Amino acid sequence: MSVSIRTIATLAVAPFLGLVAVFLAENYIINARQNSTTVGATGPLVNVVVAAQQVDRGAALQPSMLKVVSYPAGAAPAGVFHSVEDVAGAQGQPRLAMRSMIVNEPILPGNVTDPGGKGNLSTVVSAGMRAVSLRSNDVVGVGGFVLPGDRVDVLLTRTVPGVNNQTQQTLTQILAENVRVLGVDQSDNDEDNKPTVARAVTVEVTPEQAESISLGSSVGTVSLSLRHVADNTPLTQKVFTVSDLAPVPPHHTKGGSGGGGVRVIRGVNASHFNFVVGGALGKMSTQAPAVVTTP
Repeated sequence: MSVSIRTIATLAVAPFLGLVAVFLAENYIINARQNSTTVGATGPLVNVVVAAQQVDRGAALQPSMLKVVSYPAGAAPAGVFHSVEDVAGAQGQPRLAMRSMIVNEPILPGNVTDPGGKGNLSTVVSAGMRAVSLRSNDVVGVGGFVLPGDRVDVLLTRTVPGVNNQTQQTLTQILAENVRVLGVDQSDNDEDNKPTVARAVTVEVTPEQAESISLGSSVGTVSLSLRHVADNTPLTQKVFTVSDLAPVPPHHTKGGSGGGGVRVIRGVNASHFNFVVGGALGKMSTQAPAVVTTP
């Protein structure tokens, strides 16, 4: 049986082609490993649960609404969930979104309730803090422009006894500064930007501040001062009295005369002269009017 030259050539070339294929495959694997090492050069990767679609505030988080992506361990937000099951919870016990989330936004514990939880205010109050409500109107609530998520100062205006309890003076003091507004009436939606004149404003304060606000509401008028979104400057003056206002202009009597006066006695005749004085002379003449007597 004769074998053709073409068949012999094919059998001779086949091992060579096989070696070339093995070489190319090994080279591809090496390059893939090098690329993988380069991508992970910043550190190990971790799984992070993110939103797979737009999530509306109050929505129950279902597995179909979530996905897992890889983050460098050093770049992953603190407290993230690492599996969809951790977020979705058991059947019938879903977590609720406390705020709207966009696609690929990491799911954070502060933005969702506990499994089977309700979107109530107690889940929003920070640990160790208290929520206290103030009666509100268009003045106290800054014309309705105080909204959930804003920062405010809580002021109390009241009247206190003056010197020796003989008089009374009005003052304004700071009960709490730079506190967060949790809700307006029954709404805690911090994405609402429509001004609303509310009957109550709820703020987050310390237990001690909650006591002072509750007491202050019964002895004076409590009002709110709205801060700029980036203003965290502490207040330097905690109490403001009437004397801290601009000085009252001096009182002038009709005709422009006033201030000091001199009484002149000539024998049995007496005359009184008024003139305008100022500064220390005016104060002195008021306290002790001068009397000049002539023979």
